[in-house]
Amino acid sequence: MWDDELLRRTAELAADYLRSLPDRPVKTGMDVTGLRRELVGELPQHGEDPRKVIEHLADVGGRAAVAMAGPRYFGFVIGGAQPAALAADWLTSTWDQNAGLYVAGPAASVVEEAVGEWLLDLFGLPPDCGYGLVTGCQMAHFTCLAAARTAVLERAGWDVVSDGLFGAPEIAVVLGEEAHSTVLSALQYLGLGRRRIHLVDTDEQGRITLESLDAVLERIPESMPLIVNLQAGNVNTGSFDPFASAVERVRRREGAWVHVDGAFGLWAAANPGLRHLLDGVELADSWATDAHKWLNVPYDSGIAIVRDSDVHQRTMSPPHAAYLEYGQERDEVAWVPEFSRRARGFPAYAALRTLGRAGVSDLVGRCCTLAARMAGQLAGAAGVQILNDVVLNQVLVRFTPEDGSDPDEFTREVVHRVQEDGTLWLSGTTWHGMAAMRISVCNWSTTEEDADRSVEAILRCAR
Repeated sequence: MWDDELLRRTAELAADYLRSLPDRPVKTGMDVTGLRRELVGELPQHGEDPRKVIEHLADVGGRAAVAMAGPRYFGFVIGGAQPAALAADWLTSTWDQNAGLYVAGPAASVVEEAVGEWLLDLFGLPPDCGYGLVTGCQMAHFTCLAAARTAVLERAGWDVVSDGLFGAPEIAVVLGEEAHSTVLSALQYLGLGRRRIHLVDTDEQGRITLESLDAVLERIPESMPLIVNLQAGNVNTGSFDPFASAVERVRRREGAWVHVDGAFGLWAAANPGLRHLLDGVELADSWATDAHKWLNVPYDSGIAIVRDSDVHQRTMSPPHAAYLEYGQERDEVAWVPEFSRRARGFPAYAALRTLGRAGVSDLVGRCCTLAARMAGQLAGAAGVQILNDVVLNQVLVRFTPEDGSDPDEFTREVVHRVQEDGTLWLSGTTWHGMAAMRISVCNWSTTEEDADRSVEAILRCAR
C-alpha cells in the first residue's frame, strides 16, 4: 500500500526547496567529505522508515544541491525547469512507463509524436524528418552521426548495420576546431575515432572559415565517404557557422552528410529576431539539440533529428525479438539508442503547450536580452573587457588588475571569488589562449533584477 503521509511529506520537501531557489546561495553548502560522512556507510541489515530516509535525503541533498534550477545560475548553458514541465516530470515518475514500445506506454509514444512535430515546426525543419528523444545532446550526436555513418557507407556500397566496420571504406569526418567535446565523444563511440578527424580553422568568434573549409575538403579524396559537422551556438561565444555557404560547398561532394550541433543555438529559430543567425541550417542532414537547455525541462531531454527518416530508423531499430509486440504505432526504440527508457516526452509536451510558440520565442529572446544587459554593464566598468560579440546568450569576460599583474591569473581568481560568494554561479574558460569568465543566460526565471544583482556581485568580487 502507498503511504499517503510519505507522499505528502515528499511534496512538502520538494516545495520547500523550490521556494528557496530565488534567495538561496547558488553554490553547494557541503564538501565531499561531509557528503560521504552523511551518505556513505554500510547497507543496513533491516529496512529503515521510508519517511526518515526521504527526510534525510532532502536535508543532505538540499544542502549539497547547486541551485542550477534557480535564476542566477549562469554556468554550462543549463536551463531551469518550468513549473508545468516539472509537474509533468513528477507524473512521468508516477506512471513509470517504459517508453520503448507503444504497447508498453501508449500515451508516452503519442506524446513524443506531438513533441517531435511541434519542434520540427518551431525549428523550421522538414516535417517528414525522423526524430527521437534521448538523454542529452551527447546521445543526440551519437544518434545523428550513427545515421550519417549508415548513409555515407551505403552510398559507398557498404552495409554497416549488418556488416559492421571491419573492412568498411574509411570515412572522412570534418569538424571546426572549436567543435564541442560531445561530438568527439560520439565519434569515439561510433568507432570513427577522435584523432582521425580533419579540423577546420575558426575565426575570432569561433565560426569556421570558408577558406579553411575549402582547403580541408580539397585534401579529402572525392571518392571517400564524408561527414561534416557544423555548429549552431559556439559554447563560448554563441556564434554560428555560415551554414548556407558551408553546406553549398559540402554538397559538391556526392553523398556527403552535414550534421549540425545545435545544442542551444538551434532554439534561436523559434525567435523571429534571431532566426537569421540560422540561415541555411535547414539544408543540413541531421540536427542535435537539448530541451533541458532553452525549453527549460528537467533533465534528461535531448533531441535527435534526421532528415532521412528511413536511414534514421534502419540505423536505430533493434533486431526483431519474438517475445515483443510490434504494431503500426510509433515504437520509440526504432529512433533512439535505448530500449528501456524514461518517458521523457511528457515534460517537453507540458512545456511546449504551456508556452506556445510565442512563449518559446519570448523565453529565448529574454535570455539573450539579459545577456546583452549584463555584458553592457560589465563593459562599462574599469578593467573589464567583453571578448565576444554578444549575439545570443553567451558572454565572455576578462579582467585586468590595476597593479598590472597577470590578467589570466586575476581573471581566474575573480571567477573563483564569484563562485565562492554564492550570489550567482558561472564558470571559467580559456578562449584563444586567454583566461575568461563565461556567462550563459538560459533560465526561464531569470529577471532583470537577477542580472543586475549578479553584475554587482561580479564587480564586487573583482574589486
